[in-house]
Amino acid sequence: MKKAGEAERRARAAEVLARLARRYPRPGTMLEHSNAWELLVATVLAAQCTDARVNTITPVFFQRWPTPQALLSATQEEVESVIRPTGFYHNKARNLLGAARRVTHEHGGEVPRTLAELVQVPGVARKTANVVLWGAYGINEGLAVDTHVKRISYRLALTDNTDPVRIERDLMKIFPRDSWGDVNHRLVWFGRDVCDARKPRCGDCDMADLCPRRDVKKTAPPRP
Repeated sequence: MKKAGEAERRARAAEVLARLARRYPRPGTMLEHSNAWELLVATVLAAQCTDARVNTITPVFFQRWPTPQALLSATQEEVESVIRPTGFYHNKARNLLGAARRVTHEHGGEVPRTLAELVQVPGVARKTANVVLWGAYGINEGLAVDTHVKRISYRLALTDNTDPVRIERDLMKIFPRDSWGDVNHRLVWFGRDVCDARKPRCGDCDMADLCPRRDVKKTAPPRP
């Protein structure tokens, strides 16, 4: 397939965004939270875990440790016992305890509002930082690239890259900055509802007429 130029990608991105906006007029994270700290914790726990499962764990977590300062009193074993169902609980517990220390001691208990500061918090890489900045503060410093965003942006020829950092750079060029946070949520929802990794519902896809169907097996027929 011939590689598309940036102008062509911008036009494709505008059409994709318009169609996603019609399907999902009010996008947002499915992780339940009431402040930036809760969103940070929930996003860390959501790695390799469903949002639905995380939402069953966080009420218990925040009842015991509602703030980063409160979490400082917990032991590694206590945190692990609560978050165990989310998987990878050893690393997640260690990162959450480290995040509580840094947020408390370096930022006065407030989750920082810049990407540069957030990625210094244990357990927080670019993707998590972008999710927290947009979801908690309405700040677009970047575009979170998770597995759904990575898969769909490649399938739709919005990028030729497979590395999340390069994909983020490509998407930031072709989508308006004020849409970055919503682009992430809309693509995540679309990936869950329609554009599945193994069994995409191409017959019900809003993008069928413009999708080159990269990495889609021939068993998934296009919509007539």
